[in-house]
Amino acid sequence: MVTVRRRVIRTLWGFHRWLYRATRGRLGSRLVGMPVMLLTTTGRRTGRHHTTSLTYLPHGSNFVVIGSNGGASKHPDWVLNLRANPRAIVQILNRRIAIRAREVEDAERSQLWNRAVQRYSGYAAYQSRTKRTIPLIILEPAEN
Repeated sequence: MVTVRRRVIRTLWGFHRWLYRATRGRLGSRLVGMPVMLLTTTGRRTGRHHTTSLTYLPHGSNFVVIGSNGGASKHPDWVLNLRANPRAIVQILNRRIAIRAREVEDAERSQLWNRAVQRYSGYAAYQSRTKRTIPLIILEPAEN
């Protein structure tokens, strides 16, 4: 049952990425009331590019993404990839932006976590399902 559910979710997210790219973000740009981006990271083991759809919080000229993984016991691969190599690309609508990632800690984390939960209460439910601290990552436009 879990494998079937996981396959269905993976297929739906794959379709979402395709739709977002094909329409340059005109379709699929919002989910649970939050804006959506495509994040492309470099695999920490393979070196290949991996793209995932993520909701985000605008934060000045930066973006905050939440590594909830639906409350699973493990961090999502994109978080592990960013920890290994913080340089990545985001696509927001039809704009592609080179970014550098940094993990949020302490007081800044508390403030941003509260903002995230206000926008989507599901994050609090995800945190209650797991013993790990759900990471918050700030994506900053990279200097060329």
